[in-house]
Amino acid sequence: LVHRMLQTLPDVAPQARARAARDFLARPVHRLDQDSINELLAETFAVLNHPDYADLFGPKSRAEAPVAGVIGATAISGRIDRLVVGTDIVKVLDFKTNRPPPLKSGDVSPVYIRQMAAYRSLLEKIYKNHTIECILLWTDGPRLMPLNAKLLDAYAP
Repeated sequence: LVHRMLQTLPDVAPQARARAARDFLARPVHRLDQDSINELLAETFAVLNHPDYADLFGPKSRAEAPVAGVIGATAISGRIDRLVVGTDIVKVLDFKTNRPPPLKSGDVSPVYIRQMAAYRSLLEKIYKNHTIECILLWTDGPRLMPLNAKLLDAYAP
């Protein structure tokens, strides 16, 4: 549910986001009590309203950006949670809701590192003159975890 709100709320006018989020979480299909709704709202808005994340959820960012291609003999297809293409940097953001989240990138599941390394490899072919910056956003906290190039290189397809 947090992932879905982080995907859709940036496209909602800021003054209407709280109401839209509350209405979404209050749907009977979710079967949430008021305490759970409040907890999910707090977690989501801690991310959306955090000043360090402004460009990742700003008007120049895209949600659920499809990416596909072939690297070597490996076909890759996926959806990037948030993508920001700047003048010389492309930021790739993936949301993770693990509890508790790892504290350092060396403790991140290899599945997540492989995913981000694959996205970076594809985007390097598209944005040849850009630096590709891969970031995990742990919603529990919330906390950004940039992944360094050396780590990603070890898992590149």
